[in-house]
Amino acid sequence: MDRRQIIKNTGLAGILATGVAPGIVGAQAQIRWRMTSSFPKPLDTLFGVADVFSKKVSEMTGGKFVISTHAAGEIVPAFGTIDAVQQGTVECAGTASYYYFGKDPVFALGCTIPFGLNARQMTAWLYEGNGLTLMREFFRQYNIMMFPMGNTGSQMGGWWRKEIKSLADVKGVKFRTGGFPGKVWERLGGIAVNLPGGEIYSALEKGTVDAAEWVGPYDDERLGLHKVAPLYAYPGWWEPGPNIDLHVNIKAYEALSPEYRAIIENAAAYAHTDMLAKYDSRNPAALKRLVAGGTKLYKFPKDMMDAAFKEATALYSELSDTNPNWKKIYADLSNFRRDSNLWFRLTEAANDDFMQAARL
Repeated sequence: MDRRQIIKNTGLAGILATGVAPGIVGAQAQIRWRMTSSFPKPLDTLFGVADVFSKKVSEMTGGKFVISTHAAGEIVPAFGTIDAVQQGTVECAGTASYYYFGKDPVFALGCTIPFGLNARQMTAWLYEGNGLTLMREFFRQYNIMMFPMGNTGSQMGGWWRKEIKSLADVKGVKFRTGGFPGKVWERLGGIAVNLPGGEIYSALEKGTVDAAEWVGPYDDERLGLHKVAPLYAYPGWWEPGPNIDLHVNIKAYEALSPEYRAIIENAAAYAHTDMLAKYDSRNPAALKRLVAGGTKLYKFPKDMMDAAFKEATALYSELSDTNPNWKKIYADLSNFRRDSNLWFRLTEAANDDFMQAARL
């Protein structure tokens, strides 16, 4: 029985709730995999999504498919997941693909780019647009099967000791930002520093960086970033809807039965929804606590935002001229963004503007 027949007979909700039929699971051999992560254990959202995924796989197989989860540094470093999965050191990993823009900027398109898609748009492009097809075609070059496994939603603009009041204030500022967005920051005159989550607090405390961003109130509070910088900026224009990936070694994936492949896919989809729900639920309360504790919010100035948008657009054009994979995938994403933004402007954005101004 193939995956489509399983879903047709039981429905996605049924699979997620109860798993496939006992006879199907019973026919499978015991399997044990290892899963590495780019994130530290204290982040029960970004690292925790690996546990959510592995638990769901175990539940849907009656404990016959066990995936142990390992934080950054336990097996490989935070930014070593791509190589580990590609080479078969581990069977799978949870990561943000834009960390690997140094190998190829196309990796960022599967995660997020400055002024890209928001969380709902990213999910729509991946599942209903051409996103998954295009990104999986790209990842196959690295012996990896890719699945969406979470999204943080739009992020904050990071922690600062000194407020950015105009574009001129960016010059020379050492800013910790993740992966690909740093290319735009550098075009604005700043200095980008790419550090894993577990090293941000120390770098900000010691002055190795002048400012740093991570995700948003809930995770930033857990990392203690508010203790070493008093100003909290918004919006995080470089990360409007970052997708978190599950990367699976192609040989390990293709060795699975069709039923177990379906379980991997649906467990990742469950974890994808679970992560965004957690962020949307936990961020508001965390933001209230931060502000009550003395954190001061400020909005990035318009001239900086305008310049960042201009530089990002120029960068994407340059990459399209030199990188065929970027050109093909970015063109598809860009067209999807254009049509989606037209729709969101009339619906989501219009309603949000009114409701947020109403201050209920």
